[in-house]
Amino acid sequence: MKIERATPDAVVWRALGRRAVDVARAAGAGWADVRVGCVETENLAIRNGRVATLEQVESVGFGVRVLVDGAHGFASGFDLTREEVERVAHLAVRLAKAGQRAGPERLRWADEPAWRDVWTSTYLIDPFDVSLDDKLDVLSRADEILREKPAITATGCSMSFRRESQVFLSSEGADIEQVVLRSGAGITCIAHRDGETQVRSYPAAFGGQFLAAGYELVTSLDLPGHAAALREEAIELLSAAPCPVADMDIVLGGSQLALQIHESVGHATELDRVQGWEANLAGTSFVDTGKLDGFRYGSDIVNLVADATVPGGLATVGYDDDGVRSQRWHIVQDGRFAGYQTSRDVAHFENHDRSRGCSRAEGPWNVPIVRISNLSLMPGEWTLPDLIADTDDGVFMDGVKCWSIDQKRLNFQFTCEIGREIKSGKLGRLLKNPTYQGITPQFWGACDAICGPREWLLWGVPNCGKGQPMQTAEMSHGAAPARFRKQAVGVRG
Repeated sequence: MKIERATPDAVVWRALGRRAVDVARAAGAGWADVRVGCVETENLAIRNGRVATLEQVESVGFGVRVLVDGAHGFASGFDLTREEVERVAHLAVRLAKAGQRAGPERLRWADEPAWRDVWTSTYLIDPFDVSLDDKLDVLSRADEILREKPAITATGCSMSFRRESQVFLSSEGADIEQVVLRSGAGITCIAHRDGETQVRSYPAAFGGQFLAAGYELVTSLDLPGHAAALREEAIELLSAAPCPVADMDIVLGGSQLALQIHESVGHATELDRVQGWEANLAGTSFVDTGKLDGFRYGSDIVNLVADATVPGGLATVGYDDDGVRSQRWHIVQDGRFAGYQTSRDVAHFENHDRSRGCSRAEGPWNVPIVRISNLSLMPGEWTLPDLIADTDDGVFMDGVKCWSIDQKRLNFQFTCEIGREIKSGKLGRLLKNPTYQGITPQFWGACDAICGPREWLLWGVPNCGKGQPMQTAEMSHGAAPARFRKQAVGVRG
């Protein structure tokens, strides 16, 4: 089958990759793969009226991974020459042989067809073709509006773009060329008065919204058009009532619910974390493999689906970094735990003969590990006005402010940027620092209403950290506003 090129460097990358595989096999590897590629990033930010970030980076490199009698070896380099590729391939084999001292046949490798394909993200406007002047103009206009009131003491307006081009080759015959593009943008402002400080962000905290899309995302967000309302909300929060301390219903907006999904379901169901491979940096998980017999993770209406094929998702790819084709599956189905996120080396712990395609690395020069896929709470049938009208005593919360969750992904506390009191089915006064606490299965078990598809949005997470040394990965979480009955609200002494 002829492989068409998605990137002009693919011919050279493919030749070097094949040489790496051949050298590794000749040195004793029973199996080998290589990823050769380039990561381009562009980051712009204006803070307090001045350009704070104007960064363009292009990194090119490769990584060779081998399996020798049940032990992995991985090595990487940045010099795309025949000599360096051969040296790194030999090093990967030596590392695998050294790893055999920990015990023979430690690792098992799930089967996967040797795919031969070309896959690219879809977009309308290549963000790298848009001039820096045009981008900075958008950010400057938004920043100027945010700073029109003296109560606003700090502002931040940013854009971020990333394109990863990669060729994957394996000793099994896989030949996959892939280009993944994403864009992101957002604004934030901090208000301060009389010792009180509040923050508001649009369209989400920590950099805004991110999608596998082109510059058309930035245009659709209309950052300057939302700056004035954001500024006024931040100022209004300075004199808002504090969040009450009580057990009451909460309605979470989509951007906050996305983080809840990420922390209490996404990380908790990475199977390498469950097996203890992730314990040093960010803990393990309460979702042990004994819970595959139908553990009650949430209420009957809770359906959480992982999907590496959903349009716009930051983890949407054709194939993962193990060469596994992307898939869609339930993590939680009708409230019951249904399956993990896996790579080829941990799939057998779930008694599966195939990986679910969750192996990704931060660039070809890092070793692939299990990463959260696009993981979403499936929509229900409510509208947000009807959901509010059906709530007698509660708080609407949205906008990520700060959070913590324990080493088992079980006990958590989240604080949002903004809250609204709900009384007798109506939104009331503004509340500052709205906070809620919970225990993961009890929290999801209290979900009794989810808004429908019209209010469902895919929220991008561009900064998920995992591993040691740490790698950053990107994924998305779809969510519509949802209600959770009788939660612990407010900061308790």
